[in-house]
Amino acid sequence: MTDAGVKVQGVYIDLDDLLALEHRGRRVSFLPRQPVHSLLSGRFASRMRGRGLNFEEIRDYRPGDDVRSIDWKVTARLQSPHVRVFNEERDRQALLVVDQRLAMFFGSRMAMKSVTAAEAAAIAAWRILGVGDRVGAIVFDDSGLAEFRARRSRATVLQILSAIVAKNNALGVGRGIVAAPSMLNKALKQAQRRALHDAAVVVISDFDGADDETRTMIGAMTRHNDVVALLVHDPLQSDIPASASMSVTDGELQIQLDVGRASIRKRLSEAVQERVQHVLAWTHEFGVPVLPLSAAEDTAAQLRRLFGAQSARPAQGGSHHRMEASLG
Repeated sequence: MTDAGVKVQGVYIDLDDLLALEHRGRRVSFLPRQPVHSLLSGRFASRMRGRGLNFEEIRDYRPGDDVRSIDWKVTARLQSPHVRVFNEERDRQALLVVDQRLAMFFGSRMAMKSVTAAEAAAIAAWRILGVGDRVGAIVFDDSGLAEFRARRSRATVLQILSAIVAKNNALGVGRGIVAAPSMLNKALKQAQRRALHDAAVVVISDFDGADDETRTMIGAMTRHNDVVALLVHDPLQSDIPASASMSVTDGELQIQLDVGRASIRKRLSEAVQERVQHVLAWTHEFGVPVLPLSAAEDTAAQLRRLFGAQSARPAQGGSHHRMEASLG
């Protein structure tokens, strides 16, 4: 909402908007046709991270049992073959890391990046809950973060969405917000503490402030979890027209930037591309799907397209280049 209490479409989000996405989230399958079979369901852990099984019991060996399941210590002690029985681990923790910083309060066409991130988080949360997994979140802005332990609970999803709305509606120029790029790493540190193993971690951000520490944390999380990066962007930030007029602010001070000069447009574009390249490199380094999410297009439609065609670890560089092109 605006200060006057009047909602401006695409600038701010409200809880009703995010509740309405529950229906649209059902149509986002998160079932790519290539190696990743499910990014946000419990079935994903067993396919991507070994057996994904929970130990249930030890019993007598029966014809047809896999000999690899024989527990040789128990067999030796009891003098008869015994096997370990496992159940497939279907319940899984999913953790959403949602960026609502001042850097996300930018949009040139359909919506602010902050709104796009909020919508993507809501769709993911509803979908995770819908497949029976536990959903938790870390929602952060420039001044702090809100954490929600992963639970299989509609009430938890509503708490997460309410926190997103509160931080989203607090954004704005002239509100005393001081941009804090370092909050990205603070949020990821908390994600590391929450996601110890076999979790699905979905980071939804423009990755402003991403640095070597960010890269190290992402790499560490991918060793025991499956990480997806939704790179939220706006076309204007990497393709600035000569006629554009741009205001730049840190939340307190604001200046009008003359982007009519080619040298200024080039420097701004290069700064954005440097950050994008840094994040895109995670695909080849760690096998992290880095999926571009434009604030200039419908969020749900993009998620259906992205998760329906993107593999987790491309065999060649083609997917990397396609993603890079879409950020232009």
